[in-house]
Amino acid sequence: MFESLSDRLGGVFRKLGGRASLDEESVREAVREVRLALLDADVNLHVARSFTDTVLERCIGMERSGRMTPAQQVLEVVHAELIALLGGETGEVDLSGRPPHILMLVGLQGSGKTTTAAKLAAYFRDRGMKPYFAPADVNRPAAVEQLASLAAQLDMPCYPSTPVMNPVDIARNATREAAAAGCDLVLLDTAGRLHIDEALMQELVSVKEAVHPAEILFTADAMSGQDAATVAGAFDRALNITGVILTKMDGDARGGAALSVRSVTGKSIKFVGVGEKISELELFHPDRVAGRILGMGDMLTLIEKARETVDREEAEELERKFRKAEFNFEDFRTQMRKMKQLGSLEGLLKLIPGFGDLRRKIGDAALPDKEMARFEAMICSMTGKERRDPKIINPSRKRRIAEGSGMSVADVNRLLKQFDQMRGMMQRMAGGGGKMPRGLPGIGGVMPRMPFGGLPGLDASSAPGTDFGGAAAATPRSADEQKKLRQKRKDERRRKKKNRR
Repeated sequence: MFESLSDRLGGVFRKLGGRASLDEESVREAVREVRLALLDADVNLHVARSFTDTVLERCIGMERSGRMTPAQQVLEVVHAELIALLGGETGEVDLSGRPPHILMLVGLQGSGKTTTAAKLAAYFRDRGMKPYFAPADVNRPAAVEQLASLAAQLDMPCYPSTPVMNPVDIARNATREAAAAGCDLVLLDTAGRLHIDEALMQELVSVKEAVHPAEILFTADAMSGQDAATVAGAFDRALNITGVILTKMDGDARGGAALSVRSVTGKSIKFVGVGEKISELELFHPDRVAGRILGMGDMLTLIEKARETVDREEAEELERKFRKAEFNFEDFRTQMRKMKQLGSLEGLLKLIPGFGDLRRKIGDAALPDKEMARFEAMICSMTGKERRDPKIINPSRKRRIAEGSGMSVADVNRLLKQFDQMRGMMQRMAGGGGKMPRGLPGIGGVMPRMPFGGLPGLDASSAPGTDFGGAAAATPRSADEQKKLRQKRKDERRRKKKNRR
């Protein structure tokens, strides 16, 4: 979501990084460019102006540090002010009162309230709570049926409301039914409109006064930019909202909503929707988001994703198989599928410091998501016996695997060769004593290993660093260099083949 803003800010700090010292004019010029970057990201004008004025005031008056370059000091100030702009601390949902706790979702029509209700239910169920759905949107066609369908998918109870019922009665009755069923969380999905009107607000005020929700969460489409902050302000004045949920954060929005809503409403962003799946809802951490915007990555989120996906016992069993050379295609397919559960590799790379702008730097060189899909197709075309014992795959079996997966025999040969190389490398690492590396830095044993030891176009011997304390500076090979390297390897194979003859 913040790619455009990250690129603009990265350019500002790269320009500063080449200077041994910074005078006041240089700082003012950099701050002006930061302001333009924020405005281009559709941040509210007053918010952008206040932010850059604060940054300028702090930068001009700060003392020179012997540990950091001037550019690093400016970056440190911008990072701190970005965290403050985004809310400072992670906003927690207030569940301190007597259950059932009511979370009332409000917002305009099309902002994603109904789907967000299901995501919140899954989120809190994973944390030991028993959610109950209350469909109170009787205006939008099929809204009640949509929430009932989502409840059935999650195997959770849902109040049987109908479009002819009054929303206030639905809220009251659903709360009583939830308490009787032993549920401790009510997710109240309210009606929205295409625009703010008096009838909408009065209906929501009546529902609020009837059930006294623990939280009133304004749900906003992140794609709407700074307009989301303006609408949030209107809802806040009428209902005194307690927090904000931003949906569609995985889209190509420029970030104006996230960077404006806190300043306009004074209320924290508590959750963000990062995908279409029910499981793709995350707590909003201002410090982590600020790090992503400035290209510093977000290793904590990556670690949390890994811990939710990978079982430690499975990881230890996989290590045992590597040590005994028992790792096979069944295990490899399992690892690839776990990688998919974490998200796309392009998305994961953005969380690793120094890899944030990898896609732009490697040009046309593709990330390995498609390659992994090709490998999985070939593995699925194998028999169970072939997956468990790849040594039995002879030329006729290769032809059958190629035909079954829509690939060529050369593709199958390449898969087998790379699999043997990876297995041999991992076995040597395991036999050298101590723990094997887990593929990505800082994961500590819970992250699935990267297929074939790395990503195409990257120098595996060294991880990319960061410039001036955070701006991304990955150092992959260019497309031309990759082409030359492939040709060099091909010439080397031909020479060896000729010598053997």
